[in-house]
Amino acid sequence: MDEQRTLRVAVAGGSGLIGTALLQALGQAGHEPVQLVRHPAEQPGQRQWEPGSGWIDGPGLSDVDAVICLSGAGIAGRPWTDRRRELLRSSRIEPVSAVVAALADAPRCQTFLCGSAVGYYGTAGDAELTEEHVRGEGFLPDLVEEWEQLAATAPNGVRVVSLRTGLVLSGSGGLLGSLAPIFRLGAGGRLGSGRQWMPWISLADHVRAQVHLLGSQLSGPVNLSAPTPVTNREFTRTLAAAVHRPAIIPTPLLPIRVLMGTDFVDELLLASQRAVPAKLLADDFDFGDTSFAETVRAEVG
Repeated sequence: MDEQRTLRVAVAGGSGLIGTALLQALGQAGHEPVQLVRHPAEQPGQRQWEPGSGWIDGPGLSDVDAVICLSGAGIAGRPWTDRRRELLRSSRIEPVSAVVAALADAPRCQTFLCGSAVGYYGTAGDAELTEEHVRGEGFLPDLVEEWEQLAATAPNGVRVVSLRTGLVLSGSGGLLGSLAPIFRLGAGGRLGSGRQWMPWISLADHVRAQVHLLGSQLSGPVNLSAPTPVTNREFTRTLAAAVHRPAIIPTPLLPIRVLMGTDFVDELLLASQRAVPAKLLADDFDFGDTSFAETVRAEVG
């Protein structure tokens, strides 16, 4: 695909932190975004859809060149009860199913970028995780594998990319936006030993990478993370320094286990994922933010 070509790009999940930035980045790159929304369209560039039924208003996806699906309820923030796990699953599976079905009647659309997560790798200690690494064990790897396998059922001729996303850093929301107020109160601390690896990427690089992938020939899983993952110990020390507060006492995990559940703590807070963006680097993507300290200071300092 010609990287300079103007594309009409349907975006599902465009109202969140990443989606909002993506819609803006697509416009700035000269593309024409079409935001799929779950309510009647209120402004130009919006198109109503119902992921549960697969219905998409008007021409569906037949008039777009690419589709990006970022839909999915937040993994963190609530205990993983059986009901919550089903919501985490359905909020991802239903939109991807709707996109895949619509692509059957959309021969113009040749690219499908589908949200995914480094949670695929489970916990892998100090091993460097490229896209070729095997999947891990647990709820998150199971969910991500199902998510990716469904996206891969898109019709022949559609290039499918699974966006295995790390921790997206922005002072406006996400993990960093949630932790910064806690650290400003001096209540931040490392989790467990602090030796677990945390793959991260700036919000700006995340959306730039998606725009890059629209003009790339890459397919399959692609790690959307900076080439410089950090340990939780370094994450904690850097964030504390950025807000000029100490972070000496480790975060007590027992109350979190009681409140959120053991699987939540082990798979989300203590998982070690030293993911690196091997495919993006080989595809000559130029990361703008590779210094974790500089990125954190720019976002919350």
